[in-house]
Amino acid sequence: MLVFIDESGDPGFKLDKGSSRVFVVSMVIFKDSNRAQLAQDKLFELQKTIKAYPEFKFNKLPNAKRDAFFQTVSKLEFICRAVVVQKDLIYSPNLRTKKESFYKFFIRMMMEHDAGILENAKVIIDGSGDRNFKKQFCAYLKRNISKEAVTKVSLKDSKKDFLVQLADMTAGAIARSYNKDKPNSSIWKEQLLKNKQLQNVWEFK
Repeated sequence: MLVFIDESGDPGFKLDKGSSRVFVVSMVIFKDSNRAQLAQDKLFELQKTIKAYPEFKFNKLPNAKRDAFFQTVSKLEFICRAVVVQKDLIYSPNLRTKKESFYKFFIRMMMEHDAGILENAKVIIDGSGDRNFKKQFCAYLKRNISKEAVTKVSLKDSKKDFLVQLADMTAGAIARSYNKDKPNSSIWKEQLLKNKQLQNVWEFK
């Protein structure tokens, strides 16, 4: 089992100064390496076709390229689980002031409340950003997640892995659905639901 994790939004709480109002973490799960490799191959071809360089990143793609991406992945075999944090509902001083605690808490909660899906999983997390913190976070997960559920946690630069990019795109699609000011804000999330790829969205309250 291969699992790829990425997020949309940020852990900051300066909502009136540019911090995102919603934080989403997405976990994309492939049952085996054959399905994962097929997805890698399809996205490699798509990137060349639509010239989505340097990577598929939801917040940087125009709608037409988002459409092409989700049309391509509609034929792939994976499941997605996500946690959504609407920050205006968070009152814990620890989560509001300590970005590292915020990040650790919600990813750990998503993985612990996995409905028994994770089994002997190799987990790959986007390694961009504060790489030292991400390394510490990998060690944190290894200590706190059952060894039967997760056997390995590692980092990978999203630019070098299409399936980390898939996690970004699914997280972005889910986050966009909470922005009702945007036209057609839910269309990509609805596609994931229609294809039965998005199996669970946990709204933390």
